[in-house]
Amino acid sequence: MRLKSAHWKTIVASALVAVSLTACASNGGGGSSADYPKKPFIITAPSGAGGGWDKTARSLAKVLGETKLIEQTITVENKPGGGGTVFLGEYVAKDSDDPYKLFVSSPPLLINNLKKEGNSPYGYKDVTPLAQITKDFGAIAVNATSKYNDLAALIADIKADPTKVTLAGGSAPGSMDHLISVLPAFKSGVDPKTVKYLSYDGGGEAIAALLGNNADAIGTDISSLGSYLKAGKIKILAVTSNERLGGDFKDIPTLKEQGLDAEFTIWRGVFGPKNMTKEQAAFWDSKLKELSENETWQKELTANDWASDYKNAADFKAFLDEQEGDVQELLTALGMQK
Repeated sequence: MRLKSAHWKTIVASALVAVSLTACASNGGGGSSADYPKKPFIITAPSGAGGGWDKTARSLAKVLGETKLIEQTITVENKPGGGGTVFLGEYVAKDSDDPYKLFVSSPPLLINNLKKEGNSPYGYKDVTPLAQITKDFGAIAVNATSKYNDLAALIADIKADPTKVTLAGGSAPGSMDHLISVLPAFKSGVDPKTVKYLSYDGGGEAIAALLGNNADAIGTDISSLGSYLKAGKIKILAVTSNERLGGDFKDIPTLKEQGLDAEFTIWRGVFGPKNMTKEQAAFWDSKLKELSENETWQKELTANDWASDYKNAADFKAFLDEQEGDVQELLTALGMQK
């Protein structure tokens, strides 16, 4: 997640992390191939069906299998609850030594660990970052039958009476969809604590609430909205990218075009348990790099309206170190920090 279009500088810490993980990869060598992997894998989406995590996990499993990059069977599991906090607590407690159980995540992994309400005691330092694989952006959407045709009208009603406008998202209060939902109002001078927000276990449930007229608008990842936009079921009022996107989203204005100095980038990555060996981590470092360069994966990205933004294990860990500061800054501004 990026709050501003800042240019980050390389820091000594990230260089040390890169050196450390590169050494791990080289030390792993080929000696582990006889022992790992030898069993089926499970990739968990810490949410219900239909949202960004679910689609990422299923696409990842499908392409790894179709391309034979992974010979073992890969099963996808959904474990909703608390915007990922329920799953992560169980994972750290029970699966820290199981290298056959991986999961996908995004900014909520950081947000849930740093926010004040409904937080998780665990974060990315309690697991093993393996790679960032995609980049997405947030969006504000309304039902196609909604009276709102632009973001300014929605914000005007929120300003007039926040209790009469219901925003929804597929994650808990204080987590990613909530931040996306309240960001435009916050940047327009509204106290985000006054904005009415309903949380659902996954983007699919939030979209269902919108289509069922149980919410006036939702904040979620734009890639999950493409099929609904094409079907004429929703209107998208804004995207949180720095510049307009292409394809089906080419006509969607950014927040900045609408006078709001804000940006929200949704990274998505793959993680393993904290106690993975150097050889096991190196195996996935190699396989996910191959995945990022594979033509089948590139087609999958296009089909899901995702942008490729691959970072290897070392670069991903350094990126997360930086993003932790970014998340803390936004939560502090919203009065939601621990």
